[in-house]
Amino acid sequence: MSRILLQTTIPPTEDDWSIARFGLLRDSLAALGHQVTARDRQVDASGNDPVLSNLSRGQFDQVWLFAVDVGDGLSDGDCAGLVRFRQEGGGLLTARDHQDLGSSLCRLAGVCGAIAAAHHFHSINPEPDPTRHYPDDQDTPTISYPNYHSGRNGDYQEVTVPEPVHPLMQRADGQPIAFLPAHPHEGAVHAPDETAQVIAQGQSRVSGRSFNLVVAWEGGGAGRAIASSTFHHFADYNWNAAMACPSFVTEPPGNTMQTEPQSLADTLRFMENLATWLHGPADAVGAKLTR
Repeated sequence: MSRILLQTTIPPTEDDWSIARFGLLRDSLAALGHQVTARDRQVDASGNDPVLSNLSRGQFDQVWLFAVDVGDGLSDGDCAGLVRFRQEGGGLLTARDHQDLGSSLCRLAGVCGAIAAAHHFHSINPEPDPTRHYPDDQDTPTISYPNYHSGRNGDYQEVTVPEPVHPLMQRADGQPIAFLPAHPHEGAVHAPDETAQVIAQGQSRVSGRSFNLVVAWEGGGAGRAIASSTFHHFADYNWNAAMACPSFVTEPPGNTMQTEPQSLADTLRFMENLATWLHGPADAVGAKLTR
């Protein structure tokens, strides 16, 4: 089992997407036997987060980084710690959201440089296709692109899994995962070079355009890594909209994550796969995922 750090890029804030909003994920990973540490960003006298800036495989096996900031969520010291951690073989998941939310990820460099390049924002590293430089979501005009509308918070979205099906996107019986939580305005990720692989895609319920949900890296002498289009795939409110959300969330929620049992089952399977796959490339890991 793994030692997993769940970390946001903002300080503890009751009315925001702080780590308290990811309790179902924390509990599901702990129930699988993983040792889970869940925390928000803290800043020391040097402006660094004392955990991120001093990361090592001696502390954790993987980091799930939820970039919920507006550009100031990682210091140079934090980025150096994340780079060092991945160089040591640590697994790294990065997740952001719409427009410029989570754009501090663009500060990553070194062995994490491709991860930074995979995340596209409004003001930094925009999508290379200019025809995508417009708001896909039409219901919240205050949020600009990228903002792909995969459905309501609390609803599922149907996902497309490219062939060959990556082990992360497999159910226990080997069939592809078909559902993940939806969100009205997901961000944009892509595979920036041949070291990366798009392993899941969604489709806008507004424009019909496809967009990438999950990009994966393995090999190259560094720890495995993931870029996710939105941290809402991991948030309590998107698994069950009966749970609380920040007051600035005004879109009406859905409930099909609760009415379609396979949607939550697929989501939990994806989380289980992530925790196993990010731990490392040992043969036993691959065998477990493909059983």
